[in-house]
Amino acid sequence: MSDPHAPGPTGPGSGPDPDGIWLGLDLGTQSARCLAVDGTGTLLATATRPLTSHRTGNRHEQDPHTWWTALADACHEALTGLDTHRIRGLAIDGTSGTLLLTDPHGTPRTPGLMYDDGRATDQATTVNAAGAHVWETLGYRSMPPSWALPKLRWLLDHDPTLRTGSRLLHQVDLITWKLAGHPVPSDASHALKTGYHLIDERWPHDVMDTLGIPTGLLPDVVRPGTVLGTVCPEAADATGIPAGTTLVAGMTDGCAAQIGAGALTPGAWNAVLGTTLVLKGSSDHLVRDPAGIVYCHRGPGDTWLPGGASSSGAGVISQYFHGENLDVLTEQAAAQDPDAVAYPLVSTGGERFPFRAPEAEPFILGETPTRAAEFHAYLLGVACLERLCFDYLDHLGAPTDGPLTFTGGGARNTYWCRLRADVLGRTVHVPEHAEGALGMAVLAAASAGAGLPATAAAMVRPGTEIRPDPHRTTRHLPTYHRFVTALTRRGWLDPAVADHALRRAAQ
Repeated sequence: MSDPHAPGPTGPGSGPDPDGIWLGLDLGTQSARCLAVDGTGTLLATATRPLTSHRTGNRHEQDPHTWWTALADACHEALTGLDTHRIRGLAIDGTSGTLLLTDPHGTPRTPGLMYDDGRATDQATTVNAAGAHVWETLGYRSMPPSWALPKLRWLLDHDPTLRTGSRLLHQVDLITWKLAGHPVPSDASHALKTGYHLIDERWPHDVMDTLGIPTGLLPDVVRPGTVLGTVCPEAADATGIPAGTTLVAGMTDGCAAQIGAGALTPGAWNAVLGTTLVLKGSSDHLVRDPAGIVYCHRGPGDTWLPGGASSSGAGVISQYFHGENLDVLTEQAAAQDPDAVAYPLVSTGGERFPFRAPEAEPFILGETPTRAAEFHAYLLGVACLERLCFDYLDHLGAPTDGPLTFTGGGARNTYWCRLRADVLGRTVHVPEHAEGALGMAVLAAASAGAGLPATAAAMVRPGTEIRPDPHRTTRHLPTYHRFVTALTRRGWLDPAVADHALRRAAQ
C-alpha cells in the first residue's frame, strides 16, 4: 500500500458487482458469525458459532483461540453450497475495547480482556492524567477503566515480562493476522480506545512514553476500508474462503451495525434499541463533547461517526415484564394510550447518555393503574429518552437532521416504532436486514471502487417506512416536557441541556 492511511478506491459508481459475493465476519460477545451477501444485498447464507465468556466480579475474559476456531467453523458452514469463486472480499468487526497481547508469532500470551472488563480502575486514573491533553483534543476527555489503554497498562503492571516480546492486538487483529498469514495493520476504529490519535492519525508516543508502554508493542494503524492484503492458503483451508480473497480493514461492532443500517451521510443516524439504547451517526466534522459523554470514531473517507450509549433501553421490559405476553401487553397498551411516562433505566450504575449521573434511579410520572398502562409508560419513556438524546446531540452541534433508522430487538415491536417516530416527530425506516456482519460485507464491497455511500445504497434494503402522526407528536410534547423537567429537578440533567431541549420542543 502506497498510503497506509488511505482506504481502498472510493470513486463514484453505481454500486458493487451484483454477482459478486461479499463476506461480513462478526465477533460478538456470545457468538461468531459469517454472513454472505451478493452485490444487491440479497442474503445468501449465514452461520454462527457460540463463544464462551469467563466473568469474575468486574473481570470479563475470553480465550482468544476460540475466536478463530469459532469463526472458521462458521465460515465453513455458511459457504457450503455457495459458488466460492464469486467471493470478492471480506471485512470483520469486533467488540470495542477488547484486546490481548501475543508473542511475535501471533500466539496469545494473555486472555482476551473484553470490552466491559472493569479491572483497570487505578490504571484509568494514570492514563487520564498522562493523556488529558490528547483526550481533550479528541473530544472524549477521559477514558473509563473498560477502555483498551487502561487494560493494556493493567496487563503490563501485573506481568512486567509482557513488556518485551509482545504485540498488542485488538480482537479482530488476531483474526486478520490468521487470515493473511502475517501481521497486518489494525484499523483506527478498534484503535480508538487504545489511545490512537484519530486527528493526527498516529499513536501519541509522548503519552505512551509517560505510561511506560513500549513503542514496538503497538500495531500500525490504517483507516477502515483499507485493503490489508489477501487470504492466505492456510486460512483458506481452515475457513473455506478462497485463497487470494481481498481482506479489508473493518470497524467496531457498533460502527458496523451503523453501516449495515445505511446511516452514512452527514446527519444520518441509526438508533439501536436493544438492552440499552445506542445512537450512531455520521458527521462531516469531529463532534467534541465537553462532558465526555459522546465520542467519535473515524469513519471511512473523511467522515466522523459520533455516538453515545445509554444505560436505559428495552432491558426494562425483561426486568419488569419477564414471562408476560408482550404481544398482548402491546395491544392493550396501544388501545389505552395513556400519558404516564417512566424513566427506563436498566443499569444499576446510573446513566451515561444523554447525561452522566451515576446516582440516577428509575421513576414513573403519572398513574399506571394496569399492567398495560405501566408497560406503555416504559415504551413512552424510551421514546422520550431517545428524543432527549437527539436534543443533546444537537446541543453539541452534531448534525441530526438526516435519515433515521431503527434497528435492534426493540425495532421488532411495530407499535413501539410508531410511538418513537411520533415522539420524535421524524420519519424513520426499519431496514430489512441490519446487523454488524452486513455492515462489514458492505464495507468490503466498497473497497472495490464504488465508494461506501453508493455501495450501501445498493446493498442495504430500506425496509419499512414509518411516518409520524403530527397530532400525536403535538400530544406527546407535554409529556416530554414533564420528563425533561423531572430529570433536571433531580440534578441529573444539565439545565442548559434541558433548556435547549425544551426550546426545540417549542419550535
